[in-house]
Amino acid sequence: MSCGQQPELGILARRKIEAEIIKPIYDVLVREIGKARAQAVIGEAIEQAAIEAGKSFAASEPQKADLRSFVALQYLWEKDNALEVRVLDDDGDHYNYDVTRCRYAEMYQQMGLGEIGHLLSCARDDKFIVGYAPDVELTRTTTIMSGAKRCDFRYQVKKEKPS
Repeated sequence: MSCGQQPELGILARRKIEAEIIKPIYDVLVREIGKARAQAVIGEAIEQAAIEAGKSFAASEPQKADLRSFVALQYLWEKDNALEVRVLDDDGDHYNYDVTRCRYAEMYQQMGLGEIGHLLSCARDDKFIVGYAPDVELTRTTTIMSGAKRCDFRYQVKKEKPS
């Protein structure tokens, strides 16, 4: 790192800063329009931001943004021991892993944002990949944020539809 260069901020640190900003906004929205509508508004805004973030990351890829380059970015989400991950498959067409500890979920609970933690982080995952590499899809059936023991991330390159 050269003089004056800042270390790259991990995603966990970014999410904490964002959550500190979102919390008072969410509280006002709940008061003014109710919990369900407040969550819908926050969810929609964050999902759109995730797609745009994916596009931005893709635009900065020196080569094509694809599953391989996406896997190479995972260190950003894992930085600061944010996730404990067990990789199951990584073969170029599939990137499957389980998260067995999620400090994002822990952080949102500690901040009093557990009820919208899924909106602040989990809901971003499938939207980010849409912006980053539209030919890759994510399937996930369970998350630690929702009370499960693990998050099951299953990324795969979409199969070409026969014409």
